[in-house]
Amino acid sequence: MVLGIVAAAILLLFAADARDMVTIWWTSSTFGHCLFVPFLVGWLVQQRASGLRQLDPVVWMPGLIWLGAGALCWMLGSAAGVALFRHGGLVVMLQGAVIALLGPSVARALIFPLFYAFFLVPFGEEVVPFLQLVTARLSMFFLGLAGVPAHMEGIFITTPTGYFEVAEACSGAKFLIAMTAYGALVCNVCFRSWPRRITFMAGALSLSILANGFRAFATILVAHYTSIDAAVGFDHIVYGWVFFAIIMTLVMAVAWPFFDRKPGDAWFDPRQLQGAVRQGAMLGVAGGALALALAAPLWLTISAAASDPLPARLALPQIKGWAQTDASPAYPWKPRFDGANLHAAARYANAEGQVVDLTIIAYDGQAEGRELVGFGQGAVDPDGEWAWSSPASAPSGARGEQITAPGPVVRHVATFYRVGGGALTGSAAQVKLDTMLARLLGRDQRAVAILISAEQREGKPADAAIVAFLRDLGSVRALADRSAGIS
Repeated sequence: MVLGIVAAAILLLFAADARDMVTIWWTSSTFGHCLFVPFLVGWLVQQRASGLRQLDPVVWMPGLIWLGAGALCWMLGSAAGVALFRHGGLVVMLQGAVIALLGPSVARALIFPLFYAFFLVPFGEEVVPFLQLVTARLSMFFLGLAGVPAHMEGIFITTPTGYFEVAEACSGAKFLIAMTAYGALVCNVCFRSWPRRITFMAGALSLSILANGFRAFATILVAHYTSIDAAVGFDHIVYGWVFFAIIMTLVMAVAWPFFDRKPGDAWFDPRQLQGAVRQGAMLGVAGGALALALAAPLWLTISAAASDPLPARLALPQIKGWAQTDASPAYPWKPRFDGANLHAAARYANAEGQVVDLTIIAYDGQAEGRELVGFGQGAVDPDGEWAWSSPASAPSGARGEQITAPGPVVRHVATFYRVGGGALTGSAAQVKLDTMLARLLGRDQRAVAILISAEQREGKPADAAIVAFLRDLGSVRALADRSAGIS
């Protein structure tokens, strides 16, 4: 009863994060499998019910360490604007409540259901760009075996029939993430041997990646021998949960002869788990659990500091050898930074005919939905026509990306970030770290993004134009500080 009260209080205190998780499960096809995880956790606990009845639950003070770790994880995630840490921290706090209020014996008996609760957290989309490139390379490999001439540029493949993009939805991330959750369940339910578990998981994940690459290849092959419309119809038929179900069936059929856990096998031996543990004070541990959970949002409220104001407007720099131009790009481009306080952009050209786009973005502080680094923020607007293609070379302290628009039109973008007094960087992780420290320590939270970009043109490489522009611009850090009003 006390566990139920504490868990309910934690869920109420962090209701916004719990609601965000459920919304993602319901609206994102990548994480639709998470809707089944609460029922699977309940089923896993029910499977262990007979053994659990033979254990004596005890209130255990050291269990609060895990709950405190969850509160710290949530606080760091909230300060840095990383939803993964907030959601993971909430799950860890609930796990810690179980450990603290039911004791180590029960927690050891429930170790896999408690671990499986991590699959409630929507995670894994960070691997999408990598999987896009892997899928494109696998498609090229299979196209070569099939004798279909093809050329790959990042995640774009050109054949005599057409021009194909391995988009985020085609990366196979949703299959890999769902297969990870499914594979972990099978490893526990069907295997006792760790070498067999590791082999099964490695095989299941490898087959998921390989199968998705083959699906992309098959779509291009259908287009090559028929038409683009026929390929689209083929892709719609094989894509989705039907495709995933076929792969799961194949994985289980291959693994079935090697299952080494029998249906009647006990999940654990209660006699080995039951031990003498000093009983803690029920109200003391429950109160400590709630205090730790409350401490995280309370500290963020106390440490929040108002940043110094931004300039009234952003002043675009005057650069020797370069003049602003009204020349139109081959394809319109505008980066996306939702909620930015200030935005300025201009095109510059020099006497050599090199053309560069400069964009400056400034925030007086970051929050959910208005961040320098986050989903949908940056050089590519997910609602636009531009698509991320591959990493690109970049100057020191910047992030380099190649993006592509219909045509195709290829553009390289070098992005610099600066948060408060932090270092100039192109690393998303460094941006999150600097943002977290600014929030936790009450430092200056003003943040700036500077994007320098150029189109690939015949005889005018984009990278050369960006390098020339940066050479004449001088200090990017000084430009970032002026844009944020930092003296």
